[in-house]
Amino acid sequence: MNKKVIMITGASKGLGKALTMAFAKEEARLAICSRSEKILEKVKREAEGLGAEVLAIRADVSLPGDVERFVALTQEVYGQIDVLINNASIVGPSPIPLLLDYPEDDFAEVLRVNVASAFLVSRRVIPVMLERNEGSIINVTSEAGHVGYAGWGAYGISKFAVEGLTQTWADELSHTNVRVNMVDPGEMDTEMHQLAVPDCDYPLAKPEDVVNIFLHLASDQSRGINGQRFEAQSEEEL
Repeated sequence: MNKKVIMITGASKGLGKALTMAFAKEEARLAICSRSEKILEKVKREAEGLGAEVLAIRADVSLPGDVERFVALTQEVYGQIDVLINNASIVGPSPIPLLLDYPEDDFAEVLRVNVASAFLVSRRVIPVMLERNEGSIINVTSEAGHVGYAGWGAYGISKFAVEGLTQTWADELSHTNVRVNMVDPGEMDTEMHQLAVPDCDYPLAKPEDVVNIFLHLASDQSRGINGQRFEAQSEEEL
C-alpha cells in the first residue's frame, strides 16, 4: 500500500478487525476507531505486531465531536488520508423485531449509528482528500440493503440509506479523483450476524476471507472506479 493512510471505523472486531490486520500486512499506516477502547487497544497491539504504524482512537463516529477528534488526530499524525472505510454499524435489538413492533428509539439509534456515521466521517474526510485530489472511500453495505427482507428491520433500511449515500456522493465527486464505492461482504461469522440470525444453520464466510475487494478498492489500480457496488464473492471479476 506504499504507506497509504487507511482510516477504518468500527475496527475492534469482526470485519473491521480483519481489515485492520489485512492492511497492516500491506504496510499501510492505520487510523482505527471503535466505541470500545479496551478491545481496540488489543487490535492495535496485534496490528503493530505485524509491523504496522497504528493510531487507535476511542470514538463514536455517529457523534460530530468524536468524528472531528478522530479525523483531526489522523491529520496531525499522518498529514494525509488516502482511504476511508466506513464500517461501523450496529444490528439493533435482538432478535430483530418486525417493523410493526420495532421500538422507535431503537430504530432511530440504528439509523444514527449506521447512516449518520458514514455521512459525518465522509463529510469531514472528503475535503482532506480534495486537497490532494486523490482518495478512496469504501462504504460497507449488505444484501439486506439492496433487497428488502422481512425481519431485518432498521438494519436493512439503514443499509439502503448507505447505498443511496454512496451513489449520491460518488456523483457529486465524479469530476474529481476522489472515488466512493461500496462493498457487500456477504454473510460472515461475526458477533453481529449471531445477533441478527441467532439460529443460523448454514455455513458463513470468515471476515478474513472477504478483505481482498477492500484492498483492491484502496489501491491505485482502482482509480477511475466510482459509484460501484461490489460483492466479496465477485473478486475474480476485478
